[in-house]
Amino acid sequence: MKVSLVQEMREIDRRAGEEYGLPELLLMETAGGEVAKAALSLLGTARGRQVCIVAGSGNNGGDAFAAARYLLNRGAAVKVFLAGNPEHVKHSPAVMRDVLTQMGIAVHTLAEKRDMDRLRLALHFTDLIIDGLLGTGFAGAPREKMREVIELMNAAGKPILAIDIASGVEADTGKVASVAIEAARTVTLGLPKPGHYLSPGADHTGALTVTDIGIPYPLLTAETIRQELLDEKLASSLLPVRSRAAHKGMCGRILVVAGSRGMTGAAAMASEAALRAGCGIVTLAVPESLQPLLAVKLTEVMTKALQETDGVLGGAGALEELLALASGYDGVLMGPGLGRAPQTMELVRAFAAAYDKPLVLDADALYAFRGQGELLRKCPQPPILTPHLGELARLTGLTVPDLREDLLGFVREAAQEYHAIVVAKSECTLVAYPDGRVYFTTVGNPGMATAGAGDVLAGTIAGLLEQAGKEQAPLVGTFLHGRAGDLAYERLREGLLASDIAAALPAARRQLEMNRECGQQ
Repeated sequence: MKVSLVQEMREIDRRAGEEYGLPELLLMETAGGEVAKAALSLLGTARGRQVCIVAGSGNNGGDAFAAARYLLNRGAAVKVFLAGNPEHVKHSPAVMRDVLTQMGIAVHTLAEKRDMDRLRLALHFTDLIIDGLLGTGFAGAPREKMREVIELMNAAGKPILAIDIASGVEADTGKVASVAIEAARTVTLGLPKPGHYLSPGADHTGALTVTDIGIPYPLLTAETIRQELLDEKLASSLLPVRSRAAHKGMCGRILVVAGSRGMTGAAAMASEAALRAGCGIVTLAVPESLQPLLAVKLTEVMTKALQETDGVLGGAGALEELLALASGYDGVLMGPGLGRAPQTMELVRAFAAAYDKPLVLDADALYAFRGQGELLRKCPQPPILTPHLGELARLTGLTVPDLREDLLGFVREAAQEYHAIVVAKSECTLVAYPDGRVYFTTVGNPGMATAGAGDVLAGTIAGLLEQAGKEQAPLVGTFLHGRAGDLAYERLREGLLASDIAAALPAARRQLEMNRECGQQ
């Protein structure tokens, strides 16, 4: 499913009317019906229930007015309030409002203090609040009166159903400048928006339902929309089918270059994750002083000692040694726990510039390019970068708050600027490609905020390089990692460890396989 930006959704609405002859009123009518259905699912029944509907003067308010009529017809007692200026109500919302008044339902304006008192009383006695205030066109901070209305709605302590997006959340970025509706559920129309998945907007969305309001399918799937959900359907379609005649050499040979003194765990977890993702052969290359330790720690992963100087990886001849070793593998993962010694960083940059097979750069390997991201364009193949937001900030010369201003935009720009596939780890991990495509993950949980989770992700992606292909490995790997984290979270909650995520990868993969098999039947 695509994820639309505000301007893209406006263009869809325009084309629906001009090219397909679908009038705005018809789409608004359908939207109102879908919102009413969602309200009924929260209420259980309409009869005997009170619903407080708070609308703005735009199309979001029109959807709310239409929903009020549907709920009234089903037996609910509705109280309707208009938070915007009555003189500024647009044509289609005005039609919906006027139908309500013809039915004998008062639409109360919120102009004076006594009007706000009336709203406060209605909120106290209501069973459900419907938020039709601002919609997806909103940006910035709500004006004083709107802010007061939002605060009243939140303070009521009643479930809130938001139409399209919680009022106060910017649809393109998820930003909340001051206050926003704290929705229990959001019904979004046609396509989801970035603000549903990116924090803090994600925290205001509640349960998200994407509704079909009759927009023609070609408009919703247009190639010009460059954002898409990385969901189970997509991930299962990309998961490779393993032949019965497969042997380990056919399932990928991956070299992991990782580890330094005090950070051997990252190297071990990344390597084991690659195997758990289904890779046939994994070799871990580490500084020679650490090889005996990791050879004992790891059973299925082979280990290879690399030359070191003064206790760290690198030095004269190190590049030639590593390139010769890597030539026998399908791809390389470089970085987990590697350390940041100057000679190690020099080796990383030189290797990335010379290695002509798929390359995943994580953690300390990304640090080697801080302030020098333009060097990534010189890689023989677009590398796969797996930064968390702090690492991405260092790479781009920004701060994490800077990135948060427009995470989608900055991640897309980084992928294009560095000619790389960027897997930006956050509450909603984004996978961006140099051609402008960006995928939003739909799995993962707060329990995965634990040391080593990123090492497991990098290993998972690397383990799929040969199985799924370089283009698809970041997508399949990111989804498998998130699903495995969800499976572990069900048992362990916030006590899960990164190794628990790796251990759950086979079960996550089996779930995807079963989903694919069901889809083929």
